[in-house]
Parts: sequence; structure tokens; C-alpha cells
Amino acid sequence: MRTDPTRHLVTGGRGFIGRHVVRRLVANGAEVHATSRSQPHAQPGVRWWCADLADAKATALVVRRVRPDVVVHLASRAEGGRSLALVGPMLDDNLVSAVNVMAAAADVPGCRVVLAGSLEEHAGLEPGEGASSPYAASKIATTTYATLFRDLARLPVVVARLGMVYGPDDPNAARLVPHVVESLLGGVAPALSSGTRRLDWVYADDAVDALLAAAVEPRAVGRVLDIGTGEPVSIRVVVSLIADVLGTPVAPRWGRLRDRPGDRDLVADPGPACEYLGWRARTNLRTGLERTVAWHALGTAATA
Repeated sequence: MRTDPTRHLVTGGRGFIGRHVVRRLVANGAEVHATSRSQPHAQPGVRWWCADLADAKATALVVRRVRPDVVVHLASRAEGGRSLALVGPMLDDNLVSAVNVMAAAADVPGCRVVLAGSLEEHAGLEPGEGASSPYAASKIATTTYATLFRDLARLPVVVARLGMVYGPDDPNAARLVPHVVESLLGGVAPALSSGTRRLDWVYADDAVDALLAAAVEPRAVGRVLDIGTGEPVSIRVVVSLIADVLGTPVAPRWGRLRDRPGDRDLVADPGPACEYLGWRARTNLRTGLERTVAWHALGTAATA
């Protein structure tokens, strides 16, 4: 018999995916707690906690006070750069913070942890193949520790390896979709790389569906699941769709930026998520981009 959780702790609640998860939980009538490194504005239905999750004591204090039924761990540093200067920050913000969350959750009876992983983890899993970036390495290590907590502490943990999530209300204006949309809305041709890389694009609402399913489905416990469509689409095609939705004649400047070394196509295996979560992506790419463009256009009109 499935008992849905009532008390949720969402880490990284001010981030792109975090704010979508928080809003959905509030709308569903859940008791919602969320963490942020800085004090956010008051939000009805949400109790905010300020904490640096790389600090084990601070993390344990929040989890001990909240005593959540489930932790949706979304706090992380998502950067694809190849600089070795990123190794330390990725270690603290991705691996150490996740370990601290799992260690704290293991002391709360029955608490389930849903970790947001990444399809970037697929690179580096074959023999002799290394991680493509400090970010990918940190996510691979986090999943390794998740299985350790599962096996040694019997922690009910689920790793959801997310594809390229896009949608409205992305606070990171440098990310591809918001950057391209805002540039084209302003009549500016964005400078881009070759655009040949193919990625598995997942609309934000669909990603939230997957994460919240991972919080309740009994068969998902202990599993590492890809969250994607299984149908990768190149950056060039996505940018062309955005331009088509906007109806703009402005052409992107392809090849002005160098492709990052080690970039690989990312594609999910959606079968296990369907089997163990009952989840499949419902929003096709064009529809998702239309909704995203409409949100940006509304914001542009409001500030005009």
C-alpha cells in the first residue's frame, strides 16, 4: 500500500527546477520546506531555511528540525566548463552537499531521498572512458555514494538522471534556451557553437512529474533512472524551432563559439523510468518551446 509523503524538504528551492517543484508541491497541498543559501522573499505555503549544504552540521540541523518524509535534493552547481578550477567547487556543491543530505536523512526513520542526477553521468561509465567535465565527475561520484547509502544505511534513495531540462522561469539567463529566446526577442543574433551536439530535452513540468513520482513509487527505491525522451535533438534544431515560434528573421551566428572538448550526445533510456515510475515525457519539444517563449515574451512586454 502506497502512502504519499506529506512533509517535503526541497533543497535548492530557488533554482530553476527547484522553484517548479516547490510551486507544484504547494499547489498539491503538501507541507513544503525549502533551502537556499540566501534568504528568499516570503512565499505562501513554504518554510524557507538558509543553509550551506556543504556544511555537514548545518545540513543535519535543518533535516533534524524538519524531519521530512522525503528530501528532493536539487541544490547543485551546474556548469559545463572544463577548467580544473571548477573541481573544488563541484566537489563541495555537488558531492559533499549530497553526502551530507543523505547522511542527515539516514537519521530520520522512513525518509526517502530523491537525488537529481544528470545524463552527463553516462559519459565515463564505460571502461577506459573518463568523465567529460568536473560537473560530470561530481555527478558520477554522487550516484556512487547514493548506492553506498542504499546498501550500507538502507537509505531509500532514488537517483533521477535528468536530461536537458528547459522551460519557463529559468533564472540562469546564460543557459542556452533562455539566452537564445531573450536574444531573439531583442533582435540580437546570439553567438553560438556549431550546434551539432544532440541532447535529450525535457520540459520542466515533465521533470517535476518524474521527481515527485520518484518520491512515492515503491519500486523506484534504490534505482538509478534516466529522465528523458530517448529522442535526442541537436542544438541547431532547437534554436531553429525557437526562431520559428518567434517568427523572427534574425539568424544565429553559428560557429562563433568553440565546441567544448569532450562534449558527447546525451540520450536517455526511458524504459526503466516508465517501468518503475510510470513516467514518460508528455510535452513534445515544440509545445514546450512555445510555452517557454510565451513566458519570456510576457516578461518582455511587462518591462517595456
